[in-house]
Amino acid sequence: MDLLRCVVERITFQNEQNGYTVLKGKAKGYHELVTIVGEMPSVVVGSVLSLQGFWKNDSTYGPQFTVQSFEETLPATVYGIEKYLGSGLIKGIGPIFAKKIVNTFGTDTLEIIETDVDRLLEIRGIGKVRVERVKKSWQEQKEIKNIMLFLQSHGVSTSHATKIFKTYGSDSIAIVKENPYKLADDIWGIGFKTADTIAEKLGMAKDADVRLRSGLLYALNTISEDGHCFALTEELFTTAVKLLETTSEKLQPIATGMVRAEDVISEDEAIYLPSFYFSEIGVAKKIRTLITTPAKACIDSSHVIQRLKKSDRGGITYDEIQMEAIETALASKFMVLTGGPGTGKTTTTLGIIQAFKASGLQVLCAAPTGRAAKRMSEATGMEAKTIHRLLEFKPPQGYQRTAENPLDADVLILDECSMIDIILMYNLLKAVPDSMTVVMVGDTDQLPSVGAGNVLNDIIASEVVPVVRLKRIFRQAQGSRIIMNAHRINQGKGIDIANGKDSDFFFIETATPEDALDQMLNLVTTRLPGYYHADPIRDIQVLTPMQRGIVGAANLNRMLQERLNPTSEASGAPSLSRAGIEYRLHDKVMQIKNDYDKEVFNGDIGTIKDVNLEEQELT
Repeated sequence: MDLLRCVVERITFQNEQNGYTVLKGKAKGYHELVTIVGEMPSVVVGSVLSLQGFWKNDSTYGPQFTVQSFEETLPATVYGIEKYLGSGLIKGIGPIFAKKIVNTFGTDTLEIIETDVDRLLEIRGIGKVRVERVKKSWQEQKEIKNIMLFLQSHGVSTSHATKIFKTYGSDSIAIVKENPYKLADDIWGIGFKTADTIAEKLGMAKDADVRLRSGLLYALNTISEDGHCFALTEELFTTAVKLLETTSEKLQPIATGMVRAEDVISEDEAIYLPSFYFSEIGVAKKIRTLITTPAKACIDSSHVIQRLKKSDRGGITYDEIQMEAIETALASKFMVLTGGPGTGKTTTTLGIIQAFKASGLQVLCAAPTGRAAKRMSEATGMEAKTIHRLLEFKPPQGYQRTAENPLDADVLILDECSMIDIILMYNLLKAVPDSMTVVMVGDTDQLPSVGAGNVLNDIIASEVVPVVRLKRIFRQAQGSRIIMNAHRINQGKGIDIANGKDSDFFFIETATPEDALDQMLNLVTTRLPGYYHADPIRDIQVLTPMQRGIVGAANLNRMLQERLNPTSEASGAPSLSRAGIEYRLHDKVMQIKNDYDKEVFNGDIGTIKDVNLEEQELT
């Protein structure tokens, strides 16, 4: 195994989920910067690294040092210290203050921060508030490093060690030693396998009760990740026996104890996680209650339908099935409208809204995601919210709209219901008053929810609520090859790949990933904007099924950024690097995690309007 010592000069890529990093380092004995790859989630620009690994010659990127293990030490040179402090690791110090501090204290800088941090007040522009931020952040980094040393010696990655510290603080090491499987219960992103690695390093027995219990929960969660709300006992034991390398006989008393402790729920041959069990029961009971409780207002549906037929709203006319859907919505407390693309779901939904509003009823519209809610607003002219926003979700308190503080309206219309999982549906229905009418709209052939449960399909299959299926593909939709190909796929037929000049669907075959990249860059930057008069940033979206590789998301984003929003020293436009990704002013960005505090949701798209280098913040 080769040894390499370097100072991190630039982080090219860093995956926040698994810590995989690509960086450029200044290494002793090498005139040019070397490329270093491997799992190094904690490193920042300026970090001094002692690396163990091996050299590999990549066919695309050239010589690379692949890291097997590493140790990080504090920089000792003025250059290294300035890079380290300016990386954003220590809160309160950005590149500008890093330069001022190092110019004042030189190589003694880190020693002064460690032993006499108040001396930073000697520097113009640094006040007591900033010094306190630096002091707190420095102490956190010290504690994290001590914990990381312990955890890394027991096979834990740096990214997981950081999460452990944030959860348990100074008690981290004691808790890990006592029961490493507690990590899997308490910390999102740390699962059974990580905890099991730590336990093995600590010498914990493979048949320890805490291990078998954690393994059973992991197996049940794994099954739920495939969309299932429960597992059959035999299926669960088969999965757990293979995972734990044990026997069903040893698992049986553990499972019995878990049922007794209500860690899991057992019903017939099914084993549930409690959250899924009570959500399923809750949804079923609430739908029963809704369909048996009269609506608050009595609707003269025949009068409303006649008015709707006579009115000329933008030249919209409804066919027989669409009118049936509108009549069913007016006559029901809970109904489902379903159909494939191009069958008129949006037009019918608009008719349902107009019918309820014509009856003097207050209507709420919602969808599972921000993009779906935005499309619903544009199509109906009604304000539509995400379900989380509708329920006023505020962490850590949770949903503000509940059974005790229900939604205030007569009708709730939900769009894109195939994406609603069982737990979200349960929390939504808890906030629905018994007198409210609920209309669910969705395509059962679309991708199901990411979370457990097949809510829309299961409600339809129950045959408890009325369902209207739209099947006719309207003439306008028949002109869309996207829609027609979607129906062909649903019918088990091959797609039509004949490219036509005025088509909305094109299939371009390439021989290599490099050719695909060139084609895509040409399409986004030149051909599509030229033909459709489209803004390449605002109007075009590129999708790819992978993160890494030449046509993976990471490389595509870098290449598109260079073409569509290049940086130049002459422009003086600021940029900020985070986890190996450079964010530039005017970049198009997408939120990939729900942030309920800021009401920004997974899939929301925006543009960077401001880059604050000193505070290391983006707006």
